[in-house]
Amino acid sequence: MAGHRIYKLAFSDLYPNYTHKAERKGRTVAEVDEVILWLTGYSRAQLDELIAEGNPVNLEEFFRDAPKLNPAREAITGSVCGVKLAEIEDPLMLNIRYLDKLVDELAKGKAMEKILRTLPTPA
Repeated sequence: MAGHRIYKLAFSDLYPNYTHKAERKGRTVAEVDEVILWLTGYSRAQLDELIAEGNPVNLEEFFRDAPKLNPAREAITGSVCGVKLAEIEDPLMLNIRYLDKLVDELAKGKAMEKILRTLPTPA
């Protein structure tokens, strides 16, 4: 069965879209990176390699090879592009949409502890 064409999109080509979206809304590249690292379990060095210009790793490989997809990602709810996350059956598409949703939340100014589904530490 042929996968969706987005699966073959190089992550290094998509990454600037995420960072530009966040930066236009006053967020930083470091925050985008934090979200990606939280979701996938990649190290900083691994992410740097994946976003290097010309890296051919596509989204299917990006998520398949992720060191440890965060189990808390399942707490991400809502819609992306008019599609409810709860209605997405394909695990790969769901992971791609989780990342889209996290970047959307970042761009909308949501607090990082809410984006990363963590409890704030007591003062």
